Amino acid sequence: MEIQPIAHFESPFPTKFGIPRQSGLVPDLTGRIILAPAYRQIDAVRGIEAFDYLWIVWEFSANRDAEKSLTVRPPRLGGNQRMGVFATRSPFRPNNLGLSCVRLDRVENDPKLGPVIYVRGADLMDGTPIYDIKPYVAYADAHPEARSGFVDQTEWQPLQVEFPDTLAARIPADKITSLIATLEQDPRPRYHDDPDRIYGMPFLRFDIRFKVAGHVLTVVDVV
Repeated sequence: MEIQPIAHFESPFPTKFGIPRQSGLVPDLTGRIILAPAYRQIDAVRGIEAFDYLWIVWEFSANRDAEKSLTVRPPRLGGNQRMGVFATRSPFRPNNLGLSCVRLDRVENDPKLGPVIYVRGADLMDGTPIYDIKPYVAYADAHPEARSGFVDQTEWQPLQVEFPDTLAARIPADKITSLIATLEQDPRPRYHDDPDRIYGMPFLRFDIRFKVAGHVLTVVDVV
């Protein structure tokens, strides 16, 4: 089977560093789906606004040339324990396919782009190819009683973010909440623990520079 992208994603993250590790972790993080020219017709999304959530099938496009393995080190386990690739949500997969559940915000019909789908809570990099969009249906897709393997056995707490007002003022007011919520998720590789190391996370047109000591992340500059 050969598949071609039906859309691409527009995100405030130009690189994969810092993107939330799962969809829905940062509910206020906004993005939009731009359909490919062949699908820029309102008929293609007729009825979609009756749904609250969508499934997106997409590609880990930044990992096309990455080495693949049958075992991976999940961040939830601190990056120190190996699990089978099919028992994880690792982005390093045989076919590089990702699956995300996002909240549908609205659909706007753009004169040039056709119907543009605005969503919240996505974990996709800017420019990510999208291969399919499906509605989330609660009666079939929701299983609140389900076990979640090693995820149930590990406790994780968000970081406390210290963002000086003088630096936060450089970020657009409608993006600051989602940026802070993203930083709370700890963008670092989980095996990094150097309190003096300064990290740079691209966000929109900015480079968010921060360091982490214990459970406190401090933004030191916005470039």
